[in-house]
Amino acid sequence: MSDKQSTETKKGLENIGDAIASSENFLERNKKFLIFGILAVILIVGGVLAYQHLYNEPRNERAQEAMFRGERYFQNGQDEIALFGNNNNFIGFEAIITEFRGTRAANLARAYAGLAHARLGNHEQALTHLKAFRGRDLLIAPAVTGAVGDVYMNMGEIERAIPHFMRAAQQANNDMLSPIFFQKAGLAYLQLNNFDRAIEIFERIQRDHINSPEAMDADKFIQQARIQRGR
Repeated sequence: MSDKQSTETKKGLENIGDAIASSENFLERNKKFLIFGILAVILIVGGVLAYQHLYNEPRNERAQEAMFRGERYFQNGQDEIALFGNNNNFIGFEAIITEFRGTRAANLARAYAGLAHARLGNHEQALTHLKAFRGRDLLIAPAVTGAVGDVYMNMGEIERAIPHFMRAAQQANNDMLSPIFFQKAGLAYLQLNNFDRAIEIFERIQRDHINSPEAMDADKFIQQARIQRGR
């Protein structure tokens, strides 16, 4: 090894030694702060896990048990009981939303409560709950969005209903639900005498969802729109 290489090697080793010494000094000087920092991270992570497993999950389980009873009342058309409970072993969707706020079950209770209020003709309450629902499920989310449109239709606010039907169709993005919501939008346009837009929607159903029952019905609505447009 040449003297130059030897000198460079020594300098390199000295630099490494200095870096190690500097690190040791840093650790020594800041040992308490580092320990407290590590403890803080452990406590935060532990707190989050404890909240999730010891508090939030049991709450969600209790809420889901209540939801099971509520779903049965809802399916049987007993909307008042579904919403407000049976004064015995079921507290009702409204109470689930309040008592179990932040759980998945409470979020789903929003959807059920909105639909139950809609069936009872409580339009404003229905909209409040349906619009508060948060979800990306390919079946539930479009159904809730479409239900908002249905409520607006029942309120006679057709122009406000249409965007929700269109959004629901796009959210679903399948041959089962999308043509249903597109058809609702097309029929709403017919009611508004916007025949060109109605024809466009029904032709879209025929083109994009050719095997759906709605595609089979599209022709008669297209003909209806053309006849009314020609008057």
